[in-house]
Amino acid sequence: MNPLIELDQLCALFPEPEGEPLYLSAEHVPREATPEPYHRMLVHEHHMTVNMERYHDCSVDVVVVDSKYVGDLYCRKILLKKHGTEQNVQFGIVRFNFGFVNDTVREQIESEEIPLGRVLIQHNVLRHIDLGAIVKFKAGAGLSRYLQMDVGQETFGRMATIFCNGSPAVDLLEISAPLT
Repeated sequence: MNPLIELDQLCALFPEPEGEPLYLSAEHVPREATPEPYHRMLVHEHHMTVNMERYHDCSVDVVVVDSKYVGDLYCRKILLKKHGTEQNVQFGIVRFNFGFVNDTVREQIESEEIPLGRVLIQHNVLRHIDLGAIVKFKAGAGLSRYLQMDVGQETFGRMATIFCNGSPAVDLLEISAPLT
């Protein structure tokens, strides 16, 4: 699938208030053309929770901005914050088919208290992360507010799918706060 179509579909799950744009532009970028330090942060097949914690040298907490069910799919819009601070390091949208995990994992994710990657790791869910695309964003009012950046400022994110126990269970949009 075209990653920008998938991006539109994920963003449509949680429209921004009063029609303000989440981003002004989004451009698919080849993995090898992704600049550092974004390349190191985004171009991998690991959980972003782990990479964010490594890069920022601290644990991260999840803040669920909004969540809902669309049919059988659990969807949420999140922020990852540096532990003990108000500094947001990542914005994300998650679409999860719980049919591929047990009830304990489902309940912990639905509690909205622990980052998704940490739950899957702690419960040793057999998983594989398929990096779909790297996207360069120019922040609109939404990203500006969520990631504490200027409107028009650029940052990078990724689209990915997590396979749980061999099946595509989670679609992700993960956008990093600007890195230096």
